[in-house]
Amino acid sequence: MSKDTISAITDRVLGEIVEWQSRPLDAIYPVVFIDAIFVKIRDGQVANRPVYVAIGVTVDGERDILGLWAGQGGEGAKYWLTVLTEIKNRGVADVCIVCCDGLKGLPDSISATWPLAIVQTCVLHLIRHTFRLAGRHDWDKIGKALRPVYTAPTEAAARERFTEFAGVWGAKYPGIIRLWESAWAEFVPFLAFELEVEVRRVIFSTNAIESLNARFRRAVRPRALPERASRDQMPLSRVAIP
Repeated sequence: MSKDTISAITDRVLGEIVEWQSRPLDAIYPVVFIDAIFVKIRDGQVANRPVYVAIGVTVDGERDILGLWAGQGGEGAKYWLTVLTEIKNRGVADVCIVCCDGLKGLPDSISATWPLAIVQTCVLHLIRHTFRLAGRHDWDKIGKALRPVYTAPTEAAARERFTEFAGVWGAKYPGIIRLWESAWAEFVPFLAFELEVEVRRVIFSTNAIESLNARFRRAVRPRALPERASRDQMPLSRVAIP
């Protein structure tokens, strides 16, 4: 398509986009998922920029895309604070659980916006970070050893399993132990739902938003060649759902 065609389409829908971006939101969302996806955006020149995405689960159980925000540079907790503040200003007085990745400083941004919100770190992101600190030849063994931790029935049981894990792998990979220890407070909230298996499956990861991001990738890269497997595409298919 020509630039003129793109401009004509953009001008036609711009009003609806602005209305959608500023629409009032529900007062309470039981669960909100947040994550960022990097896409190529042309603004004078083409550059990889983060698009911040937020999805809320309504009290009726419906998913609602709260908004999309194009940022600059890398993903940052400071910009997330701006995004979350805008969501709050659009009427969201409280959120029960915010599920996110392990970005440094993000729990502080969430607490500054909704002090009573529970921050749940995505288990899949945590495992991805774990594999980055381990040799490829140990991925399968570490994945199997961690499974009893994130599928434990209670936080106490998870702590026991993690102590066992640390006893086996701590000397070889101390960075992994430090990673889980620092993320523990945000890792364990979903374990409180011992009898509500469906709730665990909803909040233990950002899969809901990952699915949406996958659609975005297909839309902006329709002719892309298959990518080679990377550490971000680690054997997460082997990660059991709690």
